[in-house]
Amino acid sequence: MNDLVERVVIVGGGTAGWLAASLIANSRRAKAAPLSITLVEAPDVPIVGVGEGTWPTMRTTLATIGLDESEFLAACDGAFKQASRFDGWRDGSAGDSYLHPFTTPPALPTGELLAAWQEASPDQPFAAAMSAQAAVCNLHLAPRQRSMPDYQGATNYAYHFATEKFGALLARHAKQSPLITHILDHVTGVRHADNGDIAALTTRSGREIAGDLFIDCSGFKGLLIGDALGVDWIDRSDHAFNDRAIASQVPVPPGSPIASQTIATAHEAGWIWDIGLPSRRGIGCVYSSRFMDAERAETVLRDYIARELPGAVPETKAFGVPFKHISFRTGHRARFWEKNCLSIGLAAGFIEPLEASAIVLIELSLRALTDNFPADRAAMDIHAGRFNKLFRYRWDRIVEFLKLHYVLSRRDEPYWRAHRDPAHIPPHLAEMLELWRSQPPSAWDFPYVDEIFSAQSHQYILYGMGFPAPAGWPASDRALAALAEMRQRARTLAAGLPTNRLYLDALADDRAAAEQKEAAE
Repeated sequence: MNDLVERVVIVGGGTAGWLAASLIANSRRAKAAPLSITLVEAPDVPIVGVGEGTWPTMRTTLATIGLDESEFLAACDGAFKQASRFDGWRDGSAGDSYLHPFTTPPALPTGELLAAWQEASPDQPFAAAMSAQAAVCNLHLAPRQRSMPDYQGATNYAYHFATEKFGALLARHAKQSPLITHILDHVTGVRHADNGDIAALTTRSGREIAGDLFIDCSGFKGLLIGDALGVDWIDRSDHAFNDRAIASQVPVPPGSPIASQTIATAHEAGWIWDIGLPSRRGIGCVYSSRFMDAERAETVLRDYIARELPGAVPETKAFGVPFKHISFRTGHRARFWEKNCLSIGLAAGFIEPLEASAIVLIELSLRALTDNFPADRAAMDIHAGRFNKLFRYRWDRIVEFLKLHYVLSRRDEPYWRAHRDPAHIPPHLAEMLELWRSQPPSAWDFPYVDEIFSAQSHQYILYGMGFPAPAGWPASDRALAALAEMRQRARTLAAGLPTNRLYLDALADDRAAAEQKEAAE
């Protein structure tokens, strides 16, 4: 095998595979010394995802690969995401709701902001006091005007979209690159080099596809990282109980409001997601099979749909049945980069989709790869060791952050009591909770440059869930002024931004008119 890394082979398409192909093709490494990129995709593998949420990082990712924002939104039935809202997580009572917005609190000491919040507006939710984005979300407003340049907004934002359409768009876009070769075939095995690396893939049609760097985007199967290289799976279900989901797609009437946030509604043994798109709402039930069976989960999901969308019928065309049942393992690989194989996406790991961490991990993995692309095989082990250390840290932080949503709950069902059992709380999270009783989360607690969840995100969950704010800080004049400015900012945005529905319908009308004009010409 050539010592230089010149041939990249990707196993699997979907979001992970096609983003990998596009970002590598657009990387400085490819521009300096062009690589060959071969993506091998089975022709009949169904898509696992049923409706996705992203982080604001997706805007940079789409801009990097050269996708027009309007094209992306129209092609993927896309909508804007500005926050996550959690209903019923504290105790399940009426009005039990809090927000995790994408815009951070003012850049002042958090202790001063907490004191000012409690002095000036103690009855106002923490997120509403700290971010004008809460008002934007409450009014179903878009984060930007149509006249703004692509990927810029008045507030920080990400996207919701139809997964199957997103994967198709990424594939069409990637195939335009002369560096990318697409092969439809089933990978049946690998040929190993003498040093244990993967030398080539073997396929059902008899092909042998050689490479220098292999990227495993084969989903839960982990064809390369697991089957070929034998990297162990680390089970994290002792902390994250959920291992099942039921998904549905519910059509919405024209003109209906489109929510600005993912809505996560707690139930007796998990939670329900609700993602608004222009044509439908993706609604699903996440649960733990240790505390709920599939029949009961379907009932919980049907009750939610009947309550939120009276008279609605879940869309059956996509899956052939009203509900799609999904089983998943909770955990991640012991190592993500083994020899000359890097696993990305579901092949690397999966924790429940509570804070949309799956796609951002794909983005962060590919950024780490493209920013530190190995020039030759000798450098690869160094990059692999550093990558594995960083991403094990990130997976630990994800588990802890998601667990934070559960351990502060006062709900009294067995599932929720088990989450609060000290035996099921990660020791590092237990330490942080003790520390945060006397001081708020800060950058000292999250020392990495690219933390997966920032101190500010932890603050939104802690104080949204009713965690007591530490005493001892003054309600300084500058903090009181900052919160007053935030209230004025909320009024300004409310007066100046269009609704999501108005924005996205106008976008669709413009696209339809352009297509008609093109056809006429």
